[in-house]
Amino acid sequence: MDTALTRRQLVAWRTAIFVIFFVTGLGFATWASRVPSVKVNLGVNDFQIGLLLFASGAASIIGLSLANVLLARWGARRGLLFSLATYAVGIVAVGFGAHFTLSFALTAIGLAIMGLGMGATDVMMNVEGAAIEQATGKTIMPLFHALFSLGTVAGAGVGVAMAAWGVGVAPHLWIMGCLVVVCGAFAVAFVPLREVNEDPTGAGAPTRREKFAAAVAVWRDPRTYAIGAIMLGMAFAEGGANDWLPLAVVDGHDGSEAQGAIALTVFSVAMTAGRALGGPIVDRFGRVWTLRILAILAGSGLVIFILAPSMSAALIGVALWGLGASLGFPVGMSAAADDPAKAAASVSAAATIGYVAFLCGPPILGWISHEIGLLPTLWILVGLIALSGFASGAAKPIAGSKVGAGHAHH
Repeated sequence: MDTALTRRQLVAWRTAIFVIFFVTGLGFATWASRVPSVKVNLGVNDFQIGLLLFASGAASIIGLSLANVLLARWGARRGLLFSLATYAVGIVAVGFGAHFTLSFALTAIGLAIMGLGMGATDVMMNVEGAAIEQATGKTIMPLFHALFSLGTVAGAGVGVAMAAWGVGVAPHLWIMGCLVVVCGAFAVAFVPLREVNEDPTGAGAPTRREKFAAAVAVWRDPRTYAIGAIMLGMAFAEGGANDWLPLAVVDGHDGSEAQGAIALTVFSVAMTAGRALGGPIVDRFGRVWTLRILAILAGSGLVIFILAPSMSAALIGVALWGLGASLGFPVGMSAAADDPAKAAASVSAAATIGYVAFLCGPPILGWISHEIGLLPTLWILVGLIALSGFASGAAKPIAGSKVGAGHAHH
């Protein structure tokens, strides 16, 4: 049986998951911030860098699918420790490949290991985040995702400093790899063992075959695909901005590169603010209405950006776009994990749909924009955001869930 946790244990658990979200973002941005140095060190072109990114992305999707198996086999505590260690090993291997051996193959293998660890960690930390929501009765998932965003900002900042000081790729990545595994190991110690989260419990626990059958059954549930549609639209909105916004400012609005960087910063700040402040809003108005209103905000912001007559108008559009896109992913994860017994399988399935959009979206947009131009291509994102808004009803909490129904009707 699950035992009730004391307030102190709950706070320690929540803090531990905050730390894991933060270091996962930190590790990701550490690699991203050194891509230019890696490109120079390995003497490769943009297409080959694209192949490295594909190795990482494809392995991430495998990691998302494996998380379920790890949770079923080892439980959350050991599963998270293993996935974070895998992530850190990948970061260290990339340092070897891109600095010492100058081997494209070793760098690609390192990125694949890193992606595998990150994908698995992603599902497990979201399952933990959802369990904390159910235990506290409050929407906290957006705040967890804000911590991931802050981790990426910190990682990017450290990367800029390391590059400016002339620190090599390997020492930088090794330090960050060690930081990820040490902080992760410390945090995991505060994750409670819970029967509902498939931690091994001995007699009466479902067999491995039953767990596998339950994991597959999630893909036959229409709610999985509806939640996936919410996340798909917002993943495209977020990923499209991260990859194409600076270029859209330069090529579409005749802005400078500095203005392109400013636009991306505005987007990131708006997203992080939306995630930091989103929990209480969801608790007040409920998931469904919050997601609908934010879809309207994101869509309107994107339309303003596409049609903007001036740079200031474009930046207002970008801010609305970022704010609107902020909660689709975390609230989708939260909704997927409503049923504790199916949380790992459901989060794994919904995250897979979202991450395929992250991985495949930007290259597809790039190919289309090559044919019709970048600003016209962004109308596709407006359509996907609308799809996300229409699918929002799927995020309604299931019977028995304590989170996300809202209190506006009281």
